[in-house]
Amino acid sequence: MVTLVSLRAYWRFVVVFYRFSPLLFAYLRDRKRFLVFGRSRRVTTETQLERAEVLLDTLLTLGPTFIKLGQLLSTRPDILPKAYIDVLSSLQDDVPPAPWAESKQVIEAELGPVEEVFDEFDTEPISGASLGQVYLAVYEGEQVAVKIRRPNIESLVEADLRVLRWSVPILVRFLGEGRAFSLDNLTEEFAKTIRQEMDYSRERDILEEIRGNFGENRDIQIPQPVDDACGPRVLTMEYLPGTKITDIETLDELGIDRTELATKLQRIYLQMIIQDGVFHADPHPGNLAVAEDGTIIFYDFGMSSTVDPFIQEKIVDFYIAVANQDIDAILDTLVDMGTLSPTADRQVMGDVMELAIADARGDDIEQYRVNQIIEQVESTIYEFPLRLPRNLALVLRVATVVEGVCVTLDEDFDFISVATDYLSEEGYREETAKRLFEEGGQQVQRTAQALFTVPPKLERVLDTVERENLTVNVQIDDENHVLDKLAKRISYSIIVAVGLLSASIIYAFTNEWRISLAILGLTVPMVFFLYRSFKEPRGLRARPQFTRQSLRERRGDD
Repeated sequence: MVTLVSLRAYWRFVVVFYRFSPLLFAYLRDRKRFLVFGRSRRVTTETQLERAEVLLDTLLTLGPTFIKLGQLLSTRPDILPKAYIDVLSSLQDDVPPAPWAESKQVIEAELGPVEEVFDEFDTEPISGASLGQVYLAVYEGEQVAVKIRRPNIESLVEADLRVLRWSVPILVRFLGEGRAFSLDNLTEEFAKTIRQEMDYSRERDILEEIRGNFGENRDIQIPQPVDDACGPRVLTMEYLPGTKITDIETLDELGIDRTELATKLQRIYLQMIIQDGVFHADPHPGNLAVAEDGTIIFYDFGMSSTVDPFIQEKIVDFYIAVANQDIDAILDTLVDMGTLSPTADRQVMGDVMELAIADARGDDIEQYRVNQIIEQVESTIYEFPLRLPRNLALVLRVATVVEGVCVTLDEDFDFISVATDYLSEEGYREETAKRLFEEGGQQVQRTAQALFTVPPKLERVLDTVERENLTVNVQIDDENHVLDKLAKRISYSIIVAVGLLSASIIYAFTNEWRISLAILGLTVPMVFFLYRSFKEPRGLRARPQFTRQSLRERRGDD
C-alpha cells in the first residue's frame, strides 16, 4: 500500500525538479556550451552571484526542509563555489509562524490544557523558524520560553528527505563523480541532523549535558529546562534575555570589551569540541546573546553533535601544527582526518594553508600574493581536493560561523593565538609532545626488532628467486581512472586508424567513393571521442576569498 508520505514524495520530486531545472540546465551549458558538444565556458563571479540568488529564492519557495538544506550548504565549500556560499550564508531560518490554534493542539497533545499547565501564555511567538517557534509564558511564577514543533512538519520533512535521496544519483551525473563523496555525506548528514532537530527530548538532554559541562564557567549561560513541561514536540526552559551578540552599538553602550567577548566565545567552543566532545552546532548571531555582565547566552540546541576521541586528537594536532606554522604537519593531519585527498598537490595546498594562517592571524595580505596562489590553484586543481566526512561537517560549520561572529566583534581578532593559549593552559601541547615522543620510541623499537627479523625473511625471498619460483601479485589503485582513460584513447585511436586506412584502400583500389565516405562517416564520431578524451575537465572556477579581507572591502564600499 502506497503511504501518504510516498505519494507526497512523488509529487514533491516533480515540484523540486521543476524548480531546480533552470539551474541544472545552466550548469550543463557551462560544462558543454551547446549541451551536446562544444567547449566549456568560463562563468564570471557576477553570473554565479545571480544564480546563487535564484537558488536562494528556490530554497525559500520549497519550504522548511530546503531552507535548512540551504543553511547546511552555506557551510560546504567542497560542494558549492564561494559566491554561492556568500549568498546562502544570508539565509535566515525565519518564516511566518503557524496559527496559534494549530500550535495549541501540539501543546495540549503533549502536556495537557494550556490553561492548566501554565499560569500565563502569550499566544504571539517571539520567534518563528522552519521547524518550530518560540512563545513566552509563565510557569509556576517564573517566566519561561516554550519551543513548539511546527504542526504536521514531520510528514513534509520525510517526503523531502526521500526526494533528496532520489535526487543524489541524478545530481552525480550532472555534477560528476568527483562530488559524489560530498553529496552522499551531505544527504546522510542532513537527514540525521534535521530528524534530531525535530526531537525536542534529545535537545533537552543535550542542553542539560552541555549545561553540566560548563557548571563552573562564569562566562556562559545556558537555559535550565523545565522537565515537567517538556515532551518530544515541546521544550520549556527558563527565559534568559540578552543583547544580540552582533549588536555592536548596544554592546559598546554597555561597556563590554568586544575582543574579550570574542575570546570567551572561541574558548567556549574549543572546550566543547576538544575537551567535552559534545557541542552546540548552530552559533549564528540569532542563537547567541550577551547579558549585561558580559556572559554569553546560548539558545537553541536543536542542531548539536558529538566528536569522537580520534577526531578530537586530530583537531588538537591541527591547531598545534598551525600554531607552529608547520605546513607539512597541517597537511598530514588533514589527510589523517580524511579531509584532504592523499593525492593532492602538497606544494599548492601548502601555499593555500600559509595564506589561510596569515588571514587567521589578522595579517595584511598583499593582493599580488593572493593572485599568485589563485593561479596555482586554477592551473593544477580541477576540483579542490578538500572533502568533508560526515563527522567533520558540523565542526566546520561551527568554526566558520564562530569565525564570522568573532571577526564582527573584533576585525583583528587572532584565532590562532587564542587557540594556542587554550591548548597550553589545558596541557594539550604537553600531551601531544609526550605522545609524539612515545610514538617515536615505539618506532625505534620496531626498527630494532626489524634488524633481527628482516634478514632471515630476505634470505628466504632470495632463495625463492634463485629457484625461479617467485610469484608477484600486483594490485593497481587507480582512483583517478587513468588506465581506463588510456584504454579508451588506445581503442579510439585504433578505430580511427583502421577507418582512415580502410577508406583510403577502398577508394584507391575500387574508386568506390560512396563506400569510403560511409566509412569516414562512421569514423568521424571516434575522432570526436578521441579529441574529447584528451581534453581536461574544466569546472566552474571559484576564486578564493578571505573572511577578513572581504569584510574590510565590504566596509570600505559602505
